Amino acid sequence: MTERPQVRGRVRTLALRWVHLLQGGALLMPFYLLVNVGIGVVRPDMSQFLNTRPGPQFLAYGLSLPLVAVAGLIPVLRALESAAARTLCELPGGTLALGPADSWAARRRSAVWFTLHVGLGGLLSGASLAVPPMAVVLLAFPLFPALRGKHWAWPWDHAGSALWTAPVAGFALLAALVAAVYGAGALLARCAPVLLGPTPADRLAAAERRAADLAVRNRLARELHDSVGHALSAVSLQAGAARRVLDGDPEFVRQALAAIEETSRDAVAELDAVLGVLREGESAPATGPSLAADLDALVARTRATGTEVRLRVDEALGPLALLDAQVSAESFRVVQEGLSNALRHAPGAAVDVRLERQRSPQGELLAVTVENAASEAAVTRASGGRGLAGIAERAALLGGTARAGGEDGVWRLTARLPLAPAVRGDGRPQRAVRESTRQESTP
Repeated sequence: MTERPQVRGRVRTLALRWVHLLQGGALLMPFYLLVNVGIGVVRPDMSQFLNTRPGPQFLAYGLSLPLVAVAGLIPVLRALESAAARTLCELPGGTLALGPADSWAARRRSAVWFTLHVGLGGLLSGASLAVPPMAVVLLAFPLFPALRGKHWAWPWDHAGSALWTAPVAGFALLAALVAAVYGAGALLARCAPVLLGPTPADRLAAAERRAADLAVRNRLARELHDSVGHALSAVSLQAGAARRVLDGDPEFVRQALAAIEETSRDAVAELDAVLGVLREGESAPATGPSLAADLDALVARTRATGTEVRLRVDEALGPLALLDAQVSAESFRVVQEGLSNALRHAPGAAVDVRLERQRSPQGELLAVTVENAASEAAVTRASGGRGLAGIAERAALLGGTARAGGEDGVWRLTARLPLAPAVRGDGRPQRAVRESTRQESTP
């Protein structure tokens, strides 16, 4: 029972590949007719032989193949031939390129494929037209005396005892045609992935597109984690603090509710910005926070939870509004992540935030440090979080470094970012070699 589906599958494959070869023969006809017209113009005495003798016909066939190869350089032909080969040769998805040939290497390979497809298709289309009628005559030759009375250009005389060799020859012709179609179809199916498949340049472009998509996804994940995650942590702690002192300190409750309102409004604005990037693509403008515009509000919202936050900004930095926009935004995220970790893992502990200007062999740096007291047991825990990994990625994208860990009962998050980040030729930050970053669980 299992052999019948296999036989049907093979017959179906043979039929589809036969159609594919006939398609190649049909594609040959414009070039073949163009060569015939050209020969008739150049040599009028040969035009009458093109329709009668096989020699001039094969000459016209051979002269049409260079024209086919030139036409195969058209970029869109690769997409059309790939679609036909994938369907009629029953090739698995992903083996053939879907788009047009953008590079000359891809065009040359497409031209070779097109010539092979059209060349084999032309020969076997002609055989498909000529062999079956000839085979039918041979099969019926012994049975109909009228056929034997006509003069046929046989390679041998089907008469007397050789009369019944005609059907054998007819079956042999049909078998040879089927074998030729099978072989040509298998050859095209084997060559299609090589000639119509993606070139190394196509694979590199696809890898770059995947890397760009992954970078955008990571960027969105970092933005959502840092903005919405911090907002939810702050709102939760502010609401809890307000609930505990609801009867005894109404003024603090009002401040906490105002901070909750402001935090929620800012989180919604940042979420809209991130979703705008997701809808419109990487090139969409994304308004990010900055130290000059948002740091004081961030510290105030954190203090509204009852946490003591001590902020110190090095005067050597100058006005924060003059900092590079990327450096300012990423520094803000470092402070935000440090405060979020302190609120989640060390509630009630005082937090020190320092922004300092430092010198290094690589140039001027902005050092951002967020530290808070923590128990020794919490400091020595070995698991990490997504926020710290995101901070390390942000620092590396600007050519800086990030470090997080606990020592002597103090949890410290430090990021060192160049004040003038290196930028690639396309305007995007250059990924520098990242120092070994120790990331442990925030206490």
